Amino acid sequence: MKLNAIERGDGPETVVFLHGLFGRARNLGFLQREASQTFRTIALDLRNHGESPHGPVSYPAMAQDVLETLDDLRVKHFAVVGHSMGGKVAMMLALADPDRVTRLMVADMAPAPTQQGHRDMIAKLDAITFPSELTRSETLDLLEPITGSRAVAELMAQNVSLNDVPGWAIGFDEITQGISLIEGWPDLQVAPYDGPALFLRGGNSSYVRPEHHPLIHALFPHARIRTLEGAGHWLHAEQPCPFITEMMAFLTGQSL
Repeated sequence: MKLNAIERGDGPETVVFLHGLFGRARNLGFLQREASQTFRTIALDLRNHGESPHGPVSYPAMAQDVLETLDDLRVKHFAVVGHSMGGKVAMMLALADPDRVTRLMVADMAPAPTQQGHRDMIAKLDAITFPSELTRSETLDLLEPITGSRAVAELMAQNVSLNDVPGWAIGFDEITQGISLIEGWPDLQVAPYDGPALFLRGGNSSYVRPEHHPLIHALFPHARIRTLEGAGHWLHAEQPCPFITEMMAFLTGQSL
């Protein structure tokens, strides 16, 4: 499946950016713009998100989408930066095709099931009856009581179409049907990824816990696990400057 791509920069090496659940490529635009000063960068809408096609959810399938899209863009080797669900896709890429992945950066995610209440929220979102006419402000008012915050409502609102008949503009049914797989992690029988890896967690987040460290090191033996203090799961949005510093040091091979 060919994915929608946003390209910036023309450096000799390529960095691929992968967003999280209910996100899209342009959410990582400020990271992409920074990296594009040094690298060729490609931000992708994963399947069922943004402008990409819809289809059944699984991490092997989403990783294959990325590889097929990069083949179409004539990208052989690349570093990958993934947040949350995109981090799991990034890990799957490194494990499935390690010769192509030069560096792996995962933002606040572990190779393990993460039960963070998304199923409850998705069930409530699925029960929404959209009115025949809807403004952006009204969309936020509709979503905020379900998401629990204006910031998350802003994220979700980008997935609602206000044209003609208001409704979901993404593969919401496919996401709903596959949420257990999205929150899970497949039982893999693969060789570890031997390349450089950075797992950057938010200091206020529970997604990457001490019990996950052995799992990370079993699959990614050269991984460094670092903490961005004062940040939660959306660490790149909450602490953008420290995140960019960590990211660029890793991508350019400079240790902090």
